[in-house]
Amino acid sequence: MDSQNAVTDDAEINRPDVIAAVTAAFERYEVALMSNDVATLNALFWQDPRTVRFGADGPAYGIDAIAAFRRGRDVSDLARVLERVVITSFGDRFATALCAYRRTATGRIGWQSQSWVRMPDGWRIVAAHVSLGPTP
Repeated sequence: MDSQNAVTDDAEINRPDVIAAVTAAFERYEVALMSNDVATLNALFWQDPRTVRFGADGPAYGIDAIAAFRRGRDVSDLARVLERVVITSFGDRFATALCAYRRTATGRIGWQSQSWVRMPDGWRIVAAHVSLGPTP
């Protein structure tokens, strides 16, 4: 098989070692999110102006805008329960992590998607999207 098609080889999709590494990074992110550990949240994003985060409060283009969002966001309704998490890896350098969650205080349902890339310093989020449904 040539290298262009390597990632479509079923053996390269969801390799256990890669799933374990991305799951650990995702769980680290979740712990940091629930404790509002801004330094860890920022560190888990690619430190680059091309990093993008779309959220309920609008888009943040670049790590500086993402860090500014983190510093200024309302943290009164952070607690959530993950209802479903799907992590899929492609080769040993790219993965997606998607989850559905429910805010514990309001019962609002939300969805989060993250694109993770293995960088020299570890797995980092290069793009993220968070949306939140209406209050039930």
